[in-house]
Amino acid sequence: MNPEPAGSETVRRALLVSLRFPADSPRETEISLAELHSLSETIGFSPADTLLAGVRKPSARFLAGTGKAEEIRVAAENSGARYIIFDNDLSPSQQRNWEQFTGLCVIDRREVILEIFADRAITREAQLQVELARMRYSLPRLTRAWTHLSRQRGGARGTRGEGETQLEIDRRRVLARIDKAKALLKKVQKQRLTQRSRRQRSAIKTGAIVGYTNAGKSSLLKTLSGGELYIADKLFATLDPATRRVSLSPGHEILLTDTVGFIRRLPHELIEAFTSTLEETVLADFLLHVLDASSLHNLEDHARTARKILHDIGAADKPLITVFNKIDLCPDQAELKSLAAEYPNPVLICAASGEGTGELRALLERMEYA
Repeated sequence: MNPEPAGSETVRRALLVSLRFPADSPRETEISLAELHSLSETIGFSPADTLLAGVRKPSARFLAGTGKAEEIRVAAENSGARYIIFDNDLSPSQQRNWEQFTGLCVIDRREVILEIFADRAITREAQLQVELARMRYSLPRLTRAWTHLSRQRGGARGTRGEGETQLEIDRRRVLARIDKAKALLKKVQKQRLTQRSRRQRSAIKTGAIVGYTNAGKSSLLKTLSGGELYIADKLFATLDPATRRVSLSPGHEILLTDTVGFIRRLPHELIEAFTSTLEETVLADFLLHVLDASSLHNLEDHARTARKILHDIGAADKPLITVFNKIDLCPDQAELKSLAAEYPNPVLICAASGEGTGELRALLERMEYA
């Protein structure tokens, strides 16, 4: 994605679209569309309007039918949007068809998340992983970069030779960059594995902090360890696993690792790419599943998303502590306590103030002996 420079709000205005099929849950679709709103704002878009469109069956050309496509085109025009962002995954050909049909830049959910990850990656390993994921995503979409040739040369015959030649050059360059990124990533991962083996030889129990993005995982690790960590109230504030020693009772300590936040429909490119943070989860002795108690209406959905990803990466059977964070912002304490009772090893805390962390430390000490 190469959005235009942000010179005014109009330039960054986007129509957010979700295509809902008969098998899709109306509530899940609405929640996902609201989440897309936050994701889009995270990378600097100004959502002009949202459109939830019911579709009976997928179409090869647009994913939606031509009538629904026209409705979306008109909605984008009326809202003054320069972009259309779909909450659905579009194939490369569907993305091109939409751009030709609307004359606008069209982006899907995967591309939005990839851009956020690219902006947030800090360490060399995370940057390489994101670069690899983005190149794999963009490779079948290279023709999008050359649609301007047809306008400049005024016809298919004049465009064909030059466009295809440039496309071949770009394809070779991207493939070369993918190979280079893979080679560099192997070196960086080898260094990380060496560091991890040293930790494992120490016989200290290890835990991984998991949960939905922006649930307060980094704040929790900072409070428990007393160490410095980057904290921000935004989606995917940090993508890099951070490991800290946490002292419990005298003579007892564990290692805790903060991992990348989960989200609905995390692109498979990123599940494959972020092996480092997900490996920490798989290899940990136990997990701390952090849930945002200030968002009770989304809490169970977020928990379900986390459980699915843990299952997908083979970490669903780990011993688990469920940490309900931000209890100071919870709108209904009675409802929270009722919900918490349904989760394994629940503990209610406020990572910012430290409230409830004494009980959590006691649970962690039990995990140390387990």
